Amino acid sequence: MRTGSQIRRMFLDFFVQKGHREVHSSSLVPHNDPTLLFTNAGMNQFKDVFLGLEKRDYNSATSSQKCVRAGGKHNDLENVGFTNRHHTFFEMLGNFSFGDYFKKDAIAYAWELITSDKWFGIAKDKLYVTIFNGEGGVPRDAEAYDLWAAQGVAKDRIFEMGAKDNFWQMGDNGPCGPCSEIHYDMGVQASEQGHTDCRFPCDCGRYVEIWNLVFMQFDRDGNGKLNPLPKPSIDTGAGLERVTAVLQGVISNYDTDLFTPLIKRAVELTEAKMEHVAPGQRPVTTQTESYSHKSAASLRVIADHARSATFLISDGVLPSNEGRGYVLRKIIRRAITHGRLLGQTKPFLHDMVFAVRDLMQDAYPELKEMAERVSKILRAEETRFANTLQVGLEHLEFTISEHILPSGEKVYPGVGAFMLYDTYGLPLDFIQDAVRDAGLIFDQTGFDKALEEQRTRARASWKGASKQAANPEYQKLEKTEFEGYRQTRSSNCLVRGIFKPDSPLTRELNVGEEAEVVLDHTPFYADSGGQVGDVGWFYDSEGNTVLADVLGCFTPVQGVRFHRVRARHHLEAGDIVTAVVNQDIRLATMRNHTATHLLQAGLREILGKHVKQAGSLVAPNHLRFDFSHFTAVADEELQDIEDLINKEVLRNQKVEVIENVPIDVAVNEYHAMALFGEKYGDKVRVIKIGDFSTELCGGTHTGATGEIGLIKILKEGSVSSGVRRVEAITGEGSLQHFRKDHQLENVVASFVGPTLAAKSAAKGGATSHKVGAHESEEALLSPAEALKLELEKKDAEIKRLVRELDQARMKSASSSTANIGEKIKDVKGVKVLAHRVDNLERAQMRTLVDQLRDKVGSGVVILGSATDGNVSLIVGVTKDLTSKVQAGKVIGPVAQKVGGKGGGRPDLAEAGGKDPGALDAALNDVYAIVEGLVS
Repeated sequence: MRTGSQIRRMFLDFFVQKGHREVHSSSLVPHNDPTLLFTNAGMNQFKDVFLGLEKRDYNSATSSQKCVRAGGKHNDLENVGFTNRHHTFFEMLGNFSFGDYFKKDAIAYAWELITSDKWFGIAKDKLYVTIFNGEGGVPRDAEAYDLWAAQGVAKDRIFEMGAKDNFWQMGDNGPCGPCSEIHYDMGVQASEQGHTDCRFPCDCGRYVEIWNLVFMQFDRDGNGKLNPLPKPSIDTGAGLERVTAVLQGVISNYDTDLFTPLIKRAVELTEAKMEHVAPGQRPVTTQTESYSHKSAASLRVIADHARSATFLISDGVLPSNEGRGYVLRKIIRRAITHGRLLGQTKPFLHDMVFAVRDLMQDAYPELKEMAERVSKILRAEETRFANTLQVGLEHLEFTISEHILPSGEKVYPGVGAFMLYDTYGLPLDFIQDAVRDAGLIFDQTGFDKALEEQRTRARASWKGASKQAANPEYQKLEKTEFEGYRQTRSSNCLVRGIFKPDSPLTRELNVGEEAEVVLDHTPFYADSGGQVGDVGWFYDSEGNTVLADVLGCFTPVQGVRFHRVRARHHLEAGDIVTAVVNQDIRLATMRNHTATHLLQAGLREILGKHVKQAGSLVAPNHLRFDFSHFTAVADEELQDIEDLINKEVLRNQKVEVIENVPIDVAVNEYHAMALFGEKYGDKVRVIKIGDFSTELCGGTHTGATGEIGLIKILKEGSVSSGVRRVEAITGEGSLQHFRKDHQLENVVASFVGPTLAAKSAAKGGATSHKVGAHESEEALLSPAEALKLELEKKDAEIKRLVRELDQARMKSASSSTANIGEKIKDVKGVKVLAHRVDNLERAQMRTLVDQLRDKVGSGVVILGSATDGNVSLIVGVTKDLTSKVQAGKVIGPVAQKVGGKGGGRPDLAEAGGKDPGALDAALNDVYAIVEGLVS
């Protein structure tokens, strides 16, 4: 029996033999694609190629792509663990053609791979295929039907389906086309509905889709019209887990060797016990023990979610309360809760990381390096969730006893269940079981409505947008030759095209107009890898007259550089120009880029090897570097980092640029840092700074570190959970910063001069018996220390004065209540006191109301205070009266009269308002309000 790893390898080897380029899986965080929350299909990393935005040096590819479907449109989370084939994390096997081959070869390859005894050898009488039947003005895919028949597929095993199942499109516009699916008959025992004689295409679970072949042959325009693509393409996807289940002869994906080692480890970590299996139920077996379906579901959840969490965190996603981090947190919390259902209350999920690593590190070697860091993050999340979960469980127990409707029907509201699910992380199935065990009816409709509302909010907050196919005119353009690594001025540049936002292609540009200009060769660096594009000018062919200002440079189509320009003179396609980069700005940007490399190396040296780049900005005036780290970086650590990297600057180390290095050589021999999620070709550019830093990078750099001048770290802070940010400056920016600091130092010195002198003298006197008349160096305070000392002194003085003022106000307020008995009124046997005490803080009012309640003995006390245009109210009711008069019911109407609202306990309530002019009238109404309550 082939292992899952062997099946993955066989698939890739088959297509490599057919001339395909094997491409490693891209990150689960889609690179430069705002339309996706997570990578969810093999074609994602080739999306720009299909759209015509990117060109590669191969026309066909094969990959095993890691995918996650747990948020947004594709969300399998709640089904995971309870079905045979739902997963949050899975691997998508695929082969792709970018205008190389089409249906004939795609169908032939698929049929050969799955049926040939040399390869998968699946019995043909177990297979069914589908084609598009023709809908919405799109004709039936007769070509695919004939091609399947030509492969020997019996006609009664070729089924025609509608657009819902057999027509694929990337978005509302862009590439699309019919598809063919290959299904496998798992046998009657796989039916989830107990069918014994059903036929394809019954969806009871017996017939499983194992491969989908998409034939991209149309381009849907803005009007919905389908236009034939000049170079039709192929995109296929086969789930590794499903194919493995077929080849290993098991019904459930979880019974394959892709999961059984993880389930075994989950049993060990949760200490799950063998349970009684009801008659007629098939037990789940892990080595020597069998588990009921309920326990088996929890073990499956843990195994699946451990894979998702490990890979997501490895690819830079961290638990948080928004976006990708929110989905990851839900996955983690669901796994933890299912561990608790199995009886494990201690942290365990962090140890599952190493089981995932051991099982999958051959295919995904990045897991070896990342496992320790992933485990630490999960351990912290488990600890954090333990408190939240306990509160959620207590809330569930409490609310179950509360929710009995007046009619006598026992219903647990869906809105409340959703709050437990969303806020506290309790799994839906767990809540449902608890509710039903208590004899209540679960409001599924209410829960579903709340869930859909939350998903709508999530979709609105996710700033994704549709990604359009490249302008057809862009696709006709040849690559721009980039000369900017060796020069900042290029002569005899041909204007190949001029593009304006409101017109796809124009021939000319008039004075004052802005447009995007494409040249045949250029020295301008385009926005890439965090480095901003160059700015500069286009001169005439003689290099004497400025024709246009270049405001930036970018690459909407890979390899083609677009210059954003504003014309000073008439410019048209076919002109010859001299392209000149602003050298001062380029040099400043280069200093910051090389400094960024030193900074990353310094962070890893001081903080640890877990530090990974999470984003960067390299601009001429500053640099910004985001990195993975759990806590704030201490001032001492920042100083150590700054010292370390500036030593490298002072060494004036040569910055070595190594071109066209094979990617495996760069990573394995040079040990170059690669950014997960970044796209790299087969040949890469390596930037090496001695033995201190080696990175893959396409940016511009100084010739030696000494050219940086000096690196000054400005600040460090948090970007999101587990991601920190450092901002720094170099060169002339550092000089300007030190000048400003020196100016500030002079101001501070003039402000704290006397203190500085006195403190220095005091220190000098204290040490004079050791150093004689000479002033000790330690005796002198820096301006910053002196300013801090002076501010602390002023702060202490302010606090003393505030305390004295508060005491005076309290004394005044207390004295005003000396004859308070005159204001106490008897309201139907209840003593009521309403009194105004302006300029008191809330805490002082609470103290005073306690004193007055003691003085009254039994009664109601309300105090009102007006301070700085705001009103504060507080009501105190003695304990013996709270059954008749509740403080909250008294304060509500009073607060409304001063333009506010409030509430509190039966014996004490507080409120605020914004109308001091109405305070006296409001206090006078208190007596009537109390009378209404005791009537």
